[in-house]
Amino acid sequence: MEPRVVIYTRQGCHLCDVASAVVEQVCAEMGEDFIAIDIDSEPTLASRYSDDVPVVSVDGALVGRWRVQERELKRALKKRRRRV
Repeated sequence: MEPRVVIYTRQGCHLCDVASAVVEQVCAEMGEDFIAIDIDSEPTLASRYSDDVPVVSVDGALVGRWRVQERELKRALKKRRRRV
């Protein structure tokens, strides 16, 4: 099963570093895995998220862009996983 949390980032992005630290901390606390995806590795992602990174989603739903709030991420993770 894929991780519930996805963070879209890019190299050299200070806000991405800050958001990644928040995601890593919250996921560790809540026993969740996450995946970080560098948007510059795929032209479609770069086009879609270029002005918005970092972007964090849980179960495919947007949780935050630019800045990730710890409480919002925790709230999203407390919701049940969407059935696919």
